Amino acid sequence: MANRRTALVLGGGGARAAYQVGVLQAIRELLGDSAENPFPILCGTSAGAVNATTLACYANHFGTAVEALAAVWGDMHAGQIYRADPIGVAIASGRWLAALLLGWAIGRSPRSLFDNQPLRKLLQEKLDFGNIERSIVKGSLYAVSITASGYTSGDGVSFFQAHPEVERWRRTQRSGCRTALSVEHLMASSAIPFIFPAVHLDREYFGDGSMRQLAPISPAIHLGAEKILVIGVGQPSIPTQRQSSRVYPTLAQIAGHALSSIFLDGLAVDVERMERINHTLSVIPADFRARGGISLRSVQSLVISPSERLDYLATRHAGSLPLAVRALLRGLGAMNRRGGALISYLLFEQSYTRALIDLGYQDAMLRREEVRAFLDS
Repeated sequence: MANRRTALVLGGGGARAAYQVGVLQAIRELLGDSAENPFPILCGTSAGAVNATTLACYANHFGTAVEALAAVWGDMHAGQIYRADPIGVAIASGRWLAALLLGWAIGRSPRSLFDNQPLRKLLQEKLDFGNIERSIVKGSLYAVSITASGYTSGDGVSFFQAHPEVERWRRTQRSGCRTALSVEHLMASSAIPFIFPAVHLDREYFGDGSMRQLAPISPAIHLGAEKILVIGVGQPSIPTQRQSSRVYPTLAQIAGHALSSIFLDGLAVDVERMERINHTLSVIPADFRARGGISLRSVQSLVISPSERLDYLATRHAGSLPLAVRALLRGLGAMNRRGGALISYLLFEQSYTRALIDLGYQDAMLRREEVRAFLDS
């Protein structure tokens, strides 16, 4: 397989992951709708794990893979991800409240605000996990990893399926575990804390892989990547003046802030760290590195992230949420601009996801020459 060391890293972000699909559409167009998979190494976390696994399941034809993603995200409704009907919302929130107030009596703590069994059903219908191994054998895929966070160990575990030559790894609070990937790994990786329930895998319960993820790019490097395209879903890197406020933050504002720190901060810091290491290595002569036993290697990277604030974009589309969900989130203070960050992760609705896809496409096309150079080099 040509250039089998190119990796794609897709971070978490709930509904924000629709942005990644727009970038992938632009890449498909720039490649001329080529069947060849340009990213033999695929690494995903949370909703990004769903996108990465979809690409892996369709690795034999990149164009078809992108079309499959666009079809789902472009026609997205909250009810496909979690129970958004009045009865479903009432049952889930009622159980949460009862466990919160009476947990001491019934011996059970609150599990999740929403029931995400619809997501499990969607994944089972759309993905053939058997295609992953077939694509590895055929050579159209080298490795794919899904990262989840263990609630007992505190470790970030990257479950991977890969070419036989790839070895497991172990670092501080993170490891790589070879396994046959399944829908359970995706459910665990996307189990947003408090929002969706944890999933039991192997020996412990796992939640969203973005939690305590110290090095989001690390799995790609351990899987052998020499070039990495990162599609982020964070805020644009434009300096803004800190605003004054005397209004106490709502629960939604606090929750959105917490989720942003979970989903976005680790990836931004890891990209910065990789660029700093690359620069350091560039000024150290190769023979000196060899004599000193420096095993670090330079990794070419390209990062594409939103040019607009997604919390502001989500606020404009918040009215498209089902009535029962809006009522629940309004009680948390989410249905206004200050609660936009929380909404931006839960707004699995067509108007918002299509806007994200369009934004991702536009951002990638504005950098088409960089993308072409990265993929052709």
